[in-house]
Amino acid sequence: MRSKTIKEGLERLPHRALLYATGISKSEMGKPFIGVATSFTDLIPGHVGMRDLERFIEKGVHTGGGYPFFFGVPGVCDGIAMGHKGMHYSLASRELIADMVETVAQAHQLDGLVLLTNCDKITPGMLMAAGRINIPSIVVTAGPMLSGRLHGRRLSLVNDTFEAIGKYKKGLIKEEELEELEMCACPGAGSCQGMYTANTMACVTEALGMSLQFCATALAVSSEKRRIAFESGRRIVALVKKNITPRKIMNMKAFENAVRVDMALGGSTNTVLHIPAIAHDVGINLPLAKFDELSRTSPHIADMLPGGVHYLEDLHYAGGIPAVLKRLRDRINNNITVSGKKVFDIADKAAINDEEVIRPLNKPHQKEGGIAIMKGNLAPGGCVVKQSAVSGKMMKFEGSAIVFNSEEDVMKAILAGKVKSGHVVVIRYEGPKGGPGMREMLSPTSAIAGMGLSESVALITDGRFSGGTRGPCIGHISPEAMEGGLLAIVKAGDRIKIDIPERSLNVRLSQKVITERMKRWKRPLPKIKGGYLARYAKLVSSADEGAIMK
Repeated sequence: MRSKTIKEGLERLPHRALLYATGISKSEMGKPFIGVATSFTDLIPGHVGMRDLERFIEKGVHTGGGYPFFFGVPGVCDGIAMGHKGMHYSLASRELIADMVETVAQAHQLDGLVLLTNCDKITPGMLMAAGRINIPSIVVTAGPMLSGRLHGRRLSLVNDTFEAIGKYKKGLIKEEELEELEMCACPGAGSCQGMYTANTMACVTEALGMSLQFCATALAVSSEKRRIAFESGRRIVALVKKNITPRKIMNMKAFENAVRVDMALGGSTNTVLHIPAIAHDVGINLPLAKFDELSRTSPHIADMLPGGVHYLEDLHYAGGIPAVLKRLRDRINNNITVSGKKVFDIADKAAINDEEVIRPLNKPHQKEGGIAIMKGNLAPGGCVVKQSAVSGKMMKFEGSAIVFNSEEDVMKAILAGKVKSGHVVVIRYEGPKGGPGMREMLSPTSAIAGMGLSESVALITDGRFSGGTRGPCIGHISPEAMEGGLLAIVKAGDRIKIDIPERSLNVRLSQKVITERMKRWKRPLPKIKGGYLARYAKLVSSADEGAIMK
């Protein structure tokens, strides 16, 4: 056990004295020391129920023969941070979380980790740490929220609050309904109800083999989630005793499985940042091209919110991730998982309880997966679109650029009615360096959808999108404007052509015009000049590399 380093031998007498000061009994000192990294906070709906799950993890660790030590990890609620300067910190927090888990686990020489997480950047941050330090680890995602209810209709956060703003401005709903929606859309603990980033990452984690079966979809408030937490606590001790480490599970074949499941579910575009970042900390290069390659051969079989109609609870009752693996069995790899079972064992024993929620491969919603990787003169390094949330009418679109240098500016223009049919909204200087922090653009995309413009307006940015975004919204444009990408010289009125089937994004400018404009372009001053974000902007890589810090 690694923990022998801090608890055995004459020279460790002071260390033992400090450990006894925590309340540990002598009888427990010989057991594996299990760190439980918990991201409990009163600030995030997806995390407010974690105190309950902590108890069950603790019981499981003791039952398995280990001794648990809890330590806290911070989290950001993307929904609350959305649309203001707080969103600069969201993606950047992923690196802090990874560093914190690494620091605590290494400083105290823990034998294993249970990673209690749920929301957008916390889950990948913890997985990055697990891959980096490579000690036995298991992930417990705290589970999705129940759908809201209003007048007999089911509600979800994005479709019924963010998009309601645009509907109200358009006069489609009244002020009284706004108040009802904000009170009913989120009924309690759990991650937001659709296939937004938090739930996509939970599904990716289970598909990677890093959490137990049904962990991704079991509801936050359920006894089933408590049992999964208990079994995860018990299982980590077995993983320590057998020395089954994350790098033995998260190999290239596991990442391929995770991407296939992501594509089949129509998951969030943010996974194109997070999965490569996790792979990087495991020591694997996972290029953007791999996402597109797997997407082309992974039919979109689950019509999930925001682009579809089904909630996470629907996916769970239809059979969860094991049922999705069953559908994809002939296209996935037979890897080991933290459960001790191999992927094929899980898939073969799974039951598909609803043929409409998890469709057969020969009856998909789309022949390709949820995400497409595009290139062109605007994005030679690549860019990302959630094609499963784009209507057939908008898969090919050409329009006139209307250009903004920040999210705040575009929101004012949308709500003032300045964005009209036929526009391609360009938001630049919102990339990893330019933002800094690559803010999510859920507020403008939701406002566009709410005002009924998602069938006639496209949006492109070097920023990123929430998993809740729908419509022809293309993000992660690389290189970003702050690095001198072509996005920096686009002007109002330029014609931009989007062709998702052909995977192309181009501005119709001659090479002569491009050269002249680039000669006149000057890099703007950083938006944030001090603190963590200033350091982050200097170290962060491009979006096509996963926005990792180098």
